[in-house]
Amino acid sequence: MAPSTVDLLKEELPVVQESLVLSGDVKTGLVLVDVVNGFCTVGAGNLAPRQPDKQISGMVDESVRLAREFCDKNWPVFAFLDSHHPDIPEHPYPPHCIAGTDEAKLVPALQWLENEASATLRCKDCIDGFVGSIEKDGSNVFLDWVKNNQIKKILVGGICTDICVLDFVCSALSARNRGFLAPLEDVIIYSQGCATFDLPIHIARTLKDAVAHPQELMHHIGLYIAKGRGAKVASEVTFGE
Repeated sequence: MAPSTVDLLKEELPVVQESLVLSGDVKTGLVLVDVVNGFCTVGAGNLAPRQPDKQISGMVDESVRLAREFCDKNWPVFAFLDSHHPDIPEHPYPPHCIAGTDEAKLVPALQWLENEASATLRCKDCIDGFVGSIEKDGSNVFLDWVKNNQIKKILVGGICTDICVLDFVCSALSARNRGFLAPLEDVIIYSQGCATFDLPIHIARTLKDAVAHPQELMHHIGLYIAKGRGAKVASEVTFGE
């Protein structure tokens, strides 16, 4: 069988991943990006999956697992929720995750996070959560979260690997490199804890102004670019003593 495009890409542009074991020795924070109905729950909105999606459901399962572990250990969790004003469109995307609707809520399996003392939830009205954390007075909720908790590592998961996750990670890395995020040292993406959407080229060709977005390919590209910017990539995440 001839190798697929994705196989060839992974061979030419490999993403070196590592197994990550977390312990209380190094202060670690979990960042979940947009694990909301509007991106993850089948049929929930314009940008939600149209049918069950293995990569997305796997990401949700891992997000729930990690959030439970972090909260049980009273480790800090930061969750971004995409949330838009109905009169302010986000081009080039159709209306989605309108504030106050079910689309903008955490998926049912994560809604318990709203009541966790160790969790900080942040509604954002743009792709990049770092930018979406800026308040009108110029302060930054995410930056304050890192400093107040004295976080040295952040573990990042969510959706989409190559869009909201990637943009946030790149901004966090730039801020870290400028010294704005001390004492943060490492930004780690969990590959199984991320997902993106699937729009194959044969479907994109039938839609006006649509750009093809093959899921596995774009997931890999998102991880590859993040790695090139200085992020670490974890293939699995476990917890030690």
